[in-house]
Amino acid sequence: MTRPVLVPILGDQLSRSLSSLEDLSPASTVVLMMEVWDEATYVKHHKQKIVLIFSAMRHFADELRAEGWQVDYIALDDPENTGSFTGEVARAVERHAPSEIRVTESGEWRVHEAMLEWEGRLPCPVRILPDTRFIATHVEFRAFAEDRKHLTMEYFYRDMRRKTGVLMDGDKPLTGIWNLDAENRQPPKEGLRAPPTPKFAPDAITRAVIALVGKRFADHFGDLEPFGWPVTRKQALEAADAFFARRLELFGPYQDAMVHREDDLYHSMLSTSINIGLLLPLELCERAEAAFKSGRAPLNSVEGFIRQIIGWREYVRGFYWHQMPGLAEANELGAHRPLPEFFWTGETDMRCLSDCIRTTREDAHAHHIQRLMVLGNFCLIAGIDPRQVADWYLVVYADAFEWVELPNVAGMILYADGGRLATKPYAASGNYINKMSNYCKGCRYKVSQKTGPDACPFNPLYWHFMDANRQRLESNHRIGRIYATWDRMGEAKQREYLESAEKFLDSLEPASKGWARNA
Repeated sequence: MTRPVLVPILGDQLSRSLSSLEDLSPASTVVLMMEVWDEATYVKHHKQKIVLIFSAMRHFADELRAEGWQVDYIALDDPENTGSFTGEVARAVERHAPSEIRVTESGEWRVHEAMLEWEGRLPCPVRILPDTRFIATHVEFRAFAEDRKHLTMEYFYRDMRRKTGVLMDGDKPLTGIWNLDAENRQPPKEGLRAPPTPKFAPDAITRAVIALVGKRFADHFGDLEPFGWPVTRKQALEAADAFFARRLELFGPYQDAMVHREDDLYHSMLSTSINIGLLLPLELCERAEAAFKSGRAPLNSVEGFIRQIIGWREYVRGFYWHQMPGLAEANELGAHRPLPEFFWTGETDMRCLSDCIRTTREDAHAHHIQRLMVLGNFCLIAGIDPRQVADWYLVVYADAFEWVELPNVAGMILYADGGRLATKPYAASGNYINKMSNYCKGCRYKVSQKTGPDACPFNPLYWHFMDANRQRLESNHRIGRIYATWDRMGEAKQREYLESAEKFLDSLEPASKGWARNA
């Protein structure tokens, strides 16, 4: 009797084009899929994130079975479940006596390290294959990063455009322009509303997972229902169809805009489907390119969308693997203040933060500028500990896996890597939020007031941050001139800013509950 090949498939690998399935026949393969306690709780993921992944896994398993594949599926509540990938792979080896294990590399460092130990522990060969759903290989990113002090994304993005041919005319960018970001920063118009994002009613499989999560993960952050994320490729394609038909056209101009209780605006809302494998990055970029070429969407929106996927997404994945494991502990600015309790409860008078935390709690989502310039900006200028901030982002967002979350937090948001990823800290006062949103109009704080108890806290915190980090930041050519403005204020005004900031920081209540990690 021929021994089968055992193919473990993880919860973010739900693609038929997975490298570990290539050239295998269903008759000679056992696919192993595992819901394990360790992965659901190494941080206490948002309830909807767990529902999304488990439901999508169960649907994918059914699709594979319908195609004739043998799927060995281990549910979370299986009484024999060991709770870990390694334990379940070992049990599967005992059941199936495979000739080899073929697995696509993990997206996360800690899981990759566990996979490297499998061959020494298991009585069969283990082949770890590249994840070919990504465009850039690890070797290509290392070649890009070699001898560079700053790993500027723009040059990497151009390499990816050349490699894929997307929006290219030979070796030159279509229309002669690489990057149209300058056209994509419009503030919201009065009454800005976008077409609704498709939501998908839970079927029997998803309802069973919702019940499981409600029972087993009741102490995790976030609302469990209503749940409407795509959990199958068919649903994900329907969501993509809606974006390309109704929201891509204005995605570019308003991608940085923020409107109270308009949570999605013109964003694609496809990141969850891409990150768990229901959609492929390149297929979406090609659809966006086709929309431009057919006249259905302008170049600034199409290029902005494509840059986020084959530029930024590929870039942060390469940066993660290039910088790990040290990136997880990076804290260049020496920030050690605890994460405030209101990041979990949303109970703050700052309307911008309250709204961003509300949508995060309700939907396990906030769009990228809310994450960067409201939530992240606050954490940066308030000096919140990077490890606690990274844990929070990893917990609360349905599309958050460490490979994409950690570079964004440690590098882009907190400058904790010392500027390897971002050329400057993305610190801003309340003026930026006022310009790019309607949050300030209904806030109890006054964005026009710079100091005192009624001032927008972002205003004194900004100068407090700049003053505290002057030695590290003054030589930065992108922000060094700010210190000339600070010096012209004079000691009395400077003292007002610093005292206002300190009073606000002293009022922050540290998180009182173990929301992020189990004790």
